[in-house]
Amino acid sequence: MSEPAAAGTDAVATGRTPVTADTVGKGSARTGTAQAVTGRRRLPYSLVLAGLAALVAVAATFGIAAGSVTIPADEVWGILLHHLHPALADETWPPVRETIVTDVRLPRVLLCAVVGAGLTVAGMALQALVRNPLADPMLLGVSSGASVGAVLVLVLNVTLFGAFSLPLAAFCGALAALVAVYFLARSGGRMTTVRLVLAGVAMAEVLSAVASFLVVTSNDPHKTQSAMRWMLGGLAGTTWTIVWIPAAVVLIGTAVLLGVSRPLNLLLAGEEAAAALGLDVHRFRAALFTLVALMIGTIVAVSGQIGFVGLILPHVVRLLVGADHRRALPAAALLGAAFLIAADLAARTLMSPEEIPVGILTALVGGPFFLWLMRRSAR
Repeated sequence: MSEPAAAGTDAVATGRTPVTADTVGKGSARTGTAQAVTGRRRLPYSLVLAGLAALVAVAATFGIAAGSVTIPADEVWGILLHHLHPALADETWPPVRETIVTDVRLPRVLLCAVVGAGLTVAGMALQALVRNPLADPMLLGVSSGASVGAVLVLVLNVTLFGAFSLPLAAFCGALAALVAVYFLARSGGRMTTVRLVLAGVAMAEVLSAVASFLVVTSNDPHKTQSAMRWMLGGLAGTTWTIVWIPAAVVLIGTAVLLGVSRPLNLLLAGEEAAAALGLDVHRFRAALFTLVALMIGTIVAVSGQIGFVGLILPHVVRLLVGADHRRALPAAALLGAAFLIAADLAARTLMSPEEIPVGILTALVGGPFFLWLMRRSAR
């Protein structure tokens, strides 16, 4: 389905009173995305989704194939098909390669896809909730709370829950930050955009300082290095037991956001217009803020802080398919998955056998790209 290029979004059905593409376009223009598509038509939506799905498949194939032991792409697919059902592919490879594919690289690639998809979807929802093009999953202070919990476990060498000690502590820190930001933003009984952003930024700064203080005052250099690498983001050491919880949370959270895509679209037209069309803006924002923060807390608990994914990719998605969240959220999940799989592959291979924290690479790529996007939007 094609749209007028100048509008920058799709028409959004809102019951008896429609919000036209021009109306939503004004809201999305404030997010700095609609202007970039002026003067050209977008590709068909089905073609964009098919292309993004193919991109995920290609990135996942290379992510599984590359490493200290290189495995041909056709052999990767043969192992995966054989693992699904022995009749789908004949076993012509050494058993050690099947172990590498199914037990070492596949869970890491899947977690990359989950984290990338979750951060992108959460970033897109946050940009609509606060109507700010600079909003991203790191804005709310939740990731900084997770950092404090994780650093405490690493510095104090807490192993009470075994391998789950670090993710659980990170999630508890994220949850504590969520509660604090929520009550600070609801000062006076109402949660406004300005209060939410200010409370999130203030909480993030305070908790980042606490995490840094814990790191610099540690007497063990190995614990300090582990804490720093976690804070920079990474997915090394992923196992199947770690994958399922964030995968379930991201899947459920994305499904809920798709279910409320109409109210999210209404917010693009402004709070007054959304309220006039029957949306309880303050209650809706509080509920979605809680959902998105829980998604971010779960993701950061297993991956550390990976910046710029939830800031940059939502803008790219809107350039491709428009600002209608019914169309943008599935595309955001696919693009985020492909991007982080590729970034993690680069982190593993660029300085092999050393591994670069993936958060460094996403920042190096995301920063210049965002500056270019701002210049393009301004023109």
